[in-house]
Amino acid sequence: MAKVIAVANQKGGVGKTTSVVNLSACVAALGKKVLVVDLDPQGNASSGYGIAKNKLESDIYTCLIEDDDVRNAIVKTEYNADLLPSNTQLAGAAVALVNLPRREMRLRSVLAPVVPLYDYIFIDCPPSLDLLTINGLCAADTVLIPLQCEYYALEGLTELMNTLKMVRKKYNRYLDIEGVLFTMYSGRLNLTMQVVAQVKKYYGDKVFKAVIPRSVRLSEAPSFGMPINFYEPNGKGSEAYMELAREFLSKNER
Repeated sequence: MAKVIAVANQKGGVGKTTSVVNLSACVAALGKKVLVVDLDPQGNASSGYGIAKNKLESDIYTCLIEDDDVRNAIVKTEYNADLLPSNTQLAGAAVALVNLPRREMRLRSVLAPVVPLYDYIFIDCPPSLDLLTINGLCAADTVLIPLQCEYYALEGLTELMNTLKMVRKKYNRYLDIEGVLFTMYSGRLNLTMQVVAQVKKYYGDKVFKAVIPRSVRLSEAPSFGMPINFYEPNGKGSEAYMELAREFLSKNER
């Protein structure tokens, strides 16, 4: 039975999709059965896995809105993980969901048939609070929060915590925090260390020890449709995500 992890942050540009693609690929490389759900209308997680988004007959949109069977929409990638892809059509889903029954629980229902088939399911949520993000949080067991080491990121974290409280209260009372992941990390900057100290003060052992450095290769890899552990297996970005994957698995398989 899969553990479902929503990767979310209401602030954009924090390395959310980069973390979904690379963490999932590294967890899969360590022998786990992994599914990635691309719930972001930009479809960047699909691109990051090399999927041609415009040639799909079935995807996350048709599953959510048209009741397609999720098993027909899942794509096997070259990189060990499976993918439930997205494209720009998903941008209309937030409006289309409004009039559907149990609209906040649609994704949970969509994934139900495949939850027993995987060890871990990672959901790439949009960088906003809308019905798609609410669906991701309602379908998840935990939330992984990528956090850029800057002041504005702390404000975004506060907003996200308020959202999680609301989701727990109304829809998913067992939703927990998987962990906070520092991205675009530079230990030489005073601001970085101040942000790290403040987050650790409030979230303690929920903060991952692994950190993700700034890396040109991490930015390049999606343009080749490859996770970093395939694009540059021995680079610092790949090493960082592999370290994160091992830490993630050790926490979950004690």
